[in-house]
Amino acid sequence: MSITTRAAVCREPGRPWEITELELDDPKANEVRVKFYAAGLCHSDDHIQKGDAPMRMPVVGGHEGAGVIDAVGPGVTRVRPGDHVTCSFIPACGKCRYCANGQQQLCDFGLNAAVGVFPDGTFRFHQGGEDFGGLCVLGTFSQYAVVHEYSVIKIPEHIGFDVAALVACGVPTGWGSAVRAGDVRAGQTVVIYGAGGVGSNAVQGARLAGAKNVVVVDPVEFKREMAKVFGATHTFAAAEEAFEFVRETTWGELADRAIITVGVLHDKVIADAINVIGKCGQVTITAVGAGKFDTNSGILLGYARRIQGSIYGGCSPLTDVPMLIGLYEAGDLKLEELITRRYKLDEVNQGYQDMLDGKNVRGVIIHEH
Repeated sequence: MSITTRAAVCREPGRPWEITELELDDPKANEVRVKFYAAGLCHSDDHIQKGDAPMRMPVVGGHEGAGVIDAVGPGVTRVRPGDHVTCSFIPACGKCRYCANGQQQLCDFGLNAAVGVFPDGTFRFHQGGEDFGGLCVLGTFSQYAVVHEYSVIKIPEHIGFDVAALVACGVPTGWGSAVRAGDVRAGQTVVIYGAGGVGSNAVQGARLAGAKNVVVVDPVEFKREMAKVFGATHTFAAAEEAFEFVRETTWGELADRAIITVGVLHDKVIADAINVIGKCGQVTITAVGAGKFDTNSGILLGYARRIQGSIYGGCSPLTDVPMLIGLYEAGDLKLEELITRRYKLDEVNQGYQDMLDGKNVRGVIIHEH
């Protein structure tokens, strides 16, 4: 028997998020229904809404979320009704080649992220005979959603839903961009381009990894100031200023690592990142966009530089998300400080405008029930 849920949906690229009521099917085999209490306003959803990234429409937005298991379908073993959970925007089956190899962020089960359809080819959200997908087969901008059990991770009940929602994407993606994909090590000099919801966590990751210099480049003064809260040692409004500082402080050896977490990837930031690293340096690209490489291959070959793509920051959700929550509980990872403002579901468009205006590190939707 289906239920009704309020959700923020996008019907076609370029149209604002629309609040509407949808019918939600009951969970099928190996699926669960989540009653969401919080959802993060990640830039990736804005990319979908703007048409910068391909997605089947219409779609229920949201891939960062936390809530309570409301119901389970046949065969579910990972969770049970009443469990508190956060989401994993890439499911982790634990069985495919990549999961078995400790690379759960590349799980084969994530193949339908841009379609929002379940493995059997069906959808769970409907309205007037039309099927709505869920972003990353989730849809956390809905009060309730049916998702696969591979897409949820049980969390301690004392963890707030607002901070738990961020651990579904932004925190591991940023933290891992430094520690996992970025391979930052103690004593190194790291330059991070972009200090939003992902970049701020790259700062935290670099700090926890023991980097000597954590240099942040962001044109927004508010974000530069917040970056210091998360562990940045130096902040600059322009890449050129950061380059001069790095060159001087390293006696010309340049940075060991550069991490790109800007809102929209572009050619210049890629060039800036490549130029700021020295011998055996690495550029880690986490940002989404249409940036292109326009550089002589000799710059990479002669100095043994590396360019590393990153999804989920290279984190394995089933192991790294609980670990990050443990760091938070120990006081070594800041989560509350990431949340600049909380919004009602009806304020989702304002929340994204605030993000684009540089007013938020991270906004969070608090669902009303």
